Amino acid sequence: MPAADPFVIVGAGLAGAKAAEALRAEGFDGPVVLVGDEPELPYERPPLSKGYLLGTVEREEARVHDEGWYAEHDVDLRTGVRATGLDPAGHRVELATGESVRYGSLLLATGSAPRRLPVPGADLDGVRYLRTLADADRLRADLTGGGRRVVVVGAGWIGMEAAAAARTLGNEVTVVEPQPAPLLGVLGRELGGVFAQLHRDHGVDLFTSTTVRELRGTGGRVSAVATDRHAGLPADLVVVGVGVTPNAELAATAGLEVQNGVVTDATLRTSAPGVCAAGDVAAAFSPLFGRHLRVEHWANALHGGPAAARAMLGQEVLHDRVPYFFTDQYDWGMEYSGVASPDDTVVCRGDVEGGAFLAFWLSGGRVTAGMNVNVWDVTEPVQALIRSRRPVDPARLADADVPLEELVGTG
Repeated sequence: MPAADPFVIVGAGLAGAKAAEALRAEGFDGPVVLVGDEPELPYERPPLSKGYLLGTVEREEARVHDEGWYAEHDVDLRTGVRATGLDPAGHRVELATGESVRYGSLLLATGSAPRRLPVPGADLDGVRYLRTLADADRLRADLTGGGRRVVVVGAGWIGMEAAAAARTLGNEVTVVEPQPAPLLGVLGRELGGVFAQLHRDHGVDLFTSTTVRELRGTGGRVSAVATDRHAGLPADLVVVGVGVTPNAELAATAGLEVQNGVVTDATLRTSAPGVCAAGDVAAAFSPLFGRHLRVEHWANALHGGPAAARAMLGQEVLHDRVPYFFTDQYDWGMEYSGVASPDDTVVCRGDVEGGAFLAFWLSGGRVTAGMNVNVWDVTEPVQALIRSRRPVDPARLADADVPLEELVGTG
């Protein structure tokens, strides 16, 4: 499928790199340009807050492809180059180098960026964020060897994984979270409380319903965190994990529809002809859930990039996967599928206190999400329950003697 103008991918993360791979796998032999603003080969982000931070995974293991893959597959990889403008009518992308690249089809896979902590002292030395490989390099050096007083601001997934890594490496860890439980927006209060207890059992001081007011420093470096309940929590290091925002400025300035991300249909096509979006930046319509979802997790980038590549090639595409993510904290491994709401009913099966259980969220008797903790090889039936959209008997759902496969498709 030769093309006069290259297929351009803006964003050289997992979604972008997998899209380039899919273009070649689907037989596209025209030019492919992959542009990324980081000076790194495309890499996956999960190790940054897990194995790489702990020192059990090496830097190269996070790469999507080795260095030679791009040249071998005739992919023009441009790292350390930022896209500064987009002209959908002229089919052009402007780069910070001053170059204007005309495209035949375009994929926006620009990801997201950490929200900054909006309090006095947030610019002190010793305040860390965790998004890029460079961030992970610096934080890994900070935490290795232990003996530091670490305050984590925000008890979402990044905050809790960073807290677990810091504690495992022998540091004193305090977590400050304004909500009444960690992971409240995803798990709700009951299951969030289970993860709170996990961290407290490992020696973490966890303060919920607590808001950071100020970071204080000595000689330009952070030394304490003041909250609405504490005059000053001692801190040699502060790790901020208060969420991310989609990198949608390029699309918004170009006039594409943007609402909590670049809006796409279920085929990952945007409001501009010839432009697709995938990964963290895409607010894609989900036929399964009947609304637009912006999913910030690894699996969405892994599968969304190739789906967008097929859409760029004009193929029939339906990106309607059940959202999925995983976490590792201490000796707990967890997988989560679906999208739950705060008002959903929670049903558990297994040993919650012992840390080997499944949890399900139900709305109208139907499973909207499922989580397995230290119970494996159940993702397929859990996702089948979600996809079935059929009512499930909560008593049977809670009964570990009833195989999940028996519940799929039953009313």
